[in-house]
Amino acid sequence: MSPPPPGPKAAEAADPGPAPGLWRNRDFNLLWTGQCLSDLGGAMVELALPLLVLQRTGSPAQAGFVGTAGLVTTLACRLPAGVLADRLDRRRLMIACDVLRLAGYALLGWAVAAGTATLPVILAVVVTGAAATAVFSTAEHACVRNLVHPGRLTTAVARNEARSYGVSLAGPPLGGLLFGLGRALPFLGNALSHLLSLLAVSLIRRPLQEARPSAGEAGRVCATQGLRFLLGHPFLRTLLVIAAPLNMAFTGMIFAMTLALRRAGVPPYLVGLAGTVFAVGGLLGALAAPVLQRRLRLPVLIRLLCWATAALMAVGALLAGTVLAAVPLAAAVFLGPTANAALFAHQAAVTPDHLQGRVVGGVLLAAGSAAALAPALAGVLLDRFGPVPATLVFPVLVTAAALTATLGKGLRSPAA
Repeated sequence: MSPPPPGPKAAEAADPGPAPGLWRNRDFNLLWTGQCLSDLGGAMVELALPLLVLQRTGSPAQAGFVGTAGLVTTLACRLPAGVLADRLDRRRLMIACDVLRLAGYALLGWAVAAGTATLPVILAVVVTGAAATAVFSTAEHACVRNLVHPGRLTTAVARNEARSYGVSLAGPPLGGLLFGLGRALPFLGNALSHLLSLLAVSLIRRPLQEARPSAGEAGRVCATQGLRFLLGHPFLRTLLVIAAPLNMAFTGMIFAMTLALRRAGVPPYLVGLAGTVFAVGGLLGALAAPVLQRRLRLPVLIRLLCWATAALMAVGALLAGTVLAAVPLAAAVFLGPTANAALFAHQAAVTPDHLQGRVVGGVLLAAGSAAALAPALAGVLLDRFGPVPATLVFPVLVTAAALTATLGKGLRSPAA
């Protein structure tokens, strides 16, 4: 059956008049700009954290354990985050998350500067920040359709994809540079980014959700409702099965590449440059997303992404331990933003507003489930094997996803 259009309340709240361009949408641009800054801080810390743990412990496995702890926390919080995003005021929820992240990373920056940043302290901040990020990002995904006209929804999601990859161009090299200048600087910079994000969210005028009727159902039942909706849609259900190994492979390859470069004696700023090269592919893909969406149907995009990624990751594995390994990975991620934009726009269009948070939480949970294990797996493989055999595991995972995309029946029609 055809996907139903957004309800009249969502369309009315998104834009009561003619559909303006997104650049003239004040509230969407406030949210988008605030998250540009927040993502920049997160990109700096994503590079700096494994470098910090590696410097303190000398163990890639422990660096991988810290990364996995953050991802597992994010994973565990996805469904509760969806319930919170649907039952509480999304603006206040997002502000509270920014306050928590601001305090946590300011504390970690101070501890690093004072020389008291032990592994338990680092873990506590990473876990707290990951939980807050899970809630914030779920609420942000859920509120986008209330800020933009329904006809601009796909473009808005594509812009969010471009935002993520765009700040990744500056974040890794900036994080590596700041880490080289002073170990505490990337973490203090991340704290500042959350302060600016908090201010941006506070200035948004439009409601971030439709009016909520009073509900007495339990939180567990609410979360189950979202999962039932998601699993009852064949197309979305199949995409989740494909996304899990695909995301795990990308997360593991990037993490393994970072540690392999550092162990090979590559300076931190060059490690950051490798991350920037990877992000170029995503940014170019996000900029090309509107054109690609008009030319390629979503099922074709998914299959093309899977097979191209499997081949390009195999090339990247052969170059592991060198900065050049980022080049095939950048090419692999080119189609990712287009597929993500189409997927999340489709999900937002077919999901009622009162279920947005729970369905988004379910999508992010399934897509990131296997990725949570990737840093630990990459660290253990690098400890036992060389960089080439360790990284070859990940294109094998993508090949499994490609076979599912090619042989599975669920991708035949997005409207199924």
